[in-house]
Amino acid sequence: MKLLLTALTLVFSLPIVTSASADVFGRARIIDGDSLVIHEERIRLHGIDAPERRQTCLEEKKEWACGVESTDALERMIDEREIHCVGDKRDRYKRLIAVCYVGALNLNKQMVSEGWALAYRHHSKDYIPEENAANAAKLGMWRGEFIAPWDWRKKQRSKKK
Repeated sequence: MKLLLTALTLVFSLPIVTSASADVFGRARIIDGDSLVIHEERIRLHGIDAPERRQTCLEEKKEWACGVESTDALERMIDEREIHCVGDKRDRYKRLIAVCYVGALNLNKQMVSEGWALAYRHHSKDYIPEENAANAAKLGMWRGEFIAPWDWRKKQRSKKK
């Protein structure tokens, strides 16, 4: 009986992942504005690129922690609720590339709509209209100056050489 209870506990504590559609359900641990973990599954939000946690931006010539604010924005959207992520590809770091939802809210789209992430055009044409609208409204990072996250990472890598 103890063995059966232990086995059932293990089964029900694992993320729900179906091989056909790579659906993952559960509470997320936020890494940054475009990465999270559900149980042990590392997930990269499809089609968006948010500033790295250590990245800063400028507003009226003052530096501000846009990477931290982007991370905080994703945490607020999720608000400790269970999320559902759907994807079928992995990146070079073996993270699931997915669109994630809290209820009906598409988190990927919302991050770009609020200006906390950019449409990641190198990988997808999704979310370009949302980025253009956030830029026009000066939302999130668009309220000042910033380096695109992909350029910021490249610059950081070149500093290490």
